[in-house]
Amino acid sequence: MIYQKRTLERFFQQASRQFPVMLLTGPRQTGKTTFLRHIAEEDRAYATLDDPTLRALAREDPALFLQRFQPPVLIDEIQYAPELLPFIKIAVDSEKRPGSFWLTGSQQFHLMKGVTESLAGRVGVVKLLGFSERELQGDPTADPFIPTPERIKQRTGVRPLLLNELYRKIWTGSFPALHQATPVDHDLFYSSYVQTYLQRDVRDLANVGDESAFLRFLRACAARTGQMLNIQDLCRSSDINHTTGKRWLSILENSGIVYTLESWHSNFNKRVIKTPKLYFLDTGLAAWLTAWSSPATLESGAMSGAFMETWVVSEVLKSWWHNGKHAPLYYYRDKDGNEVDLLVHQDGTLHPIEIKKSANPGKEAVRHFRALKAIKQPIGHGCLISLAPLNTPISPEIDAVPVGML
Repeated sequence: MIYQKRTLERFFQQASRQFPVMLLTGPRQTGKTTFLRHIAEEDRAYATLDDPTLRALAREDPALFLQRFQPPVLIDEIQYAPELLPFIKIAVDSEKRPGSFWLTGSQQFHLMKGVTESLAGRVGVVKLLGFSERELQGDPTADPFIPTPERIKQRTGVRPLLLNELYRKIWTGSFPALHQATPVDHDLFYSSYVQTYLQRDVRDLANVGDESAFLRFLRACAARTGQMLNIQDLCRSSDINHTTGKRWLSILENSGIVYTLESWHSNFNKRVIKTPKLYFLDTGLAAWLTAWSSPATLESGAMSGAFMETWVVSEVLKSWWHNGKHAPLYYYRDKDGNEVDLLVHQDGTLHPIEIKKSANPGKEAVRHFRALKAIKQPIGHGCLISLAPLNTPISPEIDAVPVGML
């Protein structure tokens, strides 16, 4: 198996020289273990708590477990044995050695509470999603995406991404297993993924008694990717109560399946919509859940624009998270119907981004940028991401950026 270099490598190694404990979170099957084992030193021990024997030992006798697996050590799926965390704290407090413990966790829901309580000030937490487009293109060193001329210039020279290839990528998704030299069957991978996710993770977290109701809820979320979140509508279509829907949505978000994009608002502007937007973090999973059988049917279907927007948002997110940074992303919508798909908030300035499924969008596509004047916040350079083949200026403050340059 050929290893695909990840953007996160540089940041993770730097942070590991600072913190005694590093925790890598993210959905299942995004390559967390492969990534860490690839960059690990030869003397770093390895233990996975997916192994029932090791899991039992870690839970029942954590002190003995840490005698057997002494630092530097990589412990996979730490959420299965939270009993280890106080003993890891004792170990790092006595040794005070950076990079002693590398941990992975696929569930942040309960895991993060235990980590923050036991390892506060001792742990660096980073996220890993599936492959980014930059990683797949062999350019994993790209900085976080900001639509300034300097950052956009760093991405020049990349191969254009045309309509058919873009939707093949959107439909395929970003999980590493789907991008190997001999990839697994697409339908089998996602059906198995959903079953595993239902049976192993969600049941542990939420006591899901009715798995068919949870699957309906998952499909309802996928059908609304790129839309404003309406929890009542999701609950009605899944035939569940509001409390259950809120809990399940929180689990999906904390497990790295969905992402809620907050709106940019302030107390001074009463006309701004405050409802967040819902996005799936893997478009391939969303496409499978909504039963699009091929890239061509997805591209020509009613959800093609929403899926392109979802893919762009997830790529921008990866560019921040895989550089170890918080993603300062928002969207804007007011009661007059003006909407800006993405806002990047950097150094007190908002950079607007519009996303259009068009190969020749005009100035009219960014007309809503004018509504941002009502925010009373500095507005910086913005861009229009589309299927246009070349990076060209639309105005002195707005560039047309090809989607392949993400």
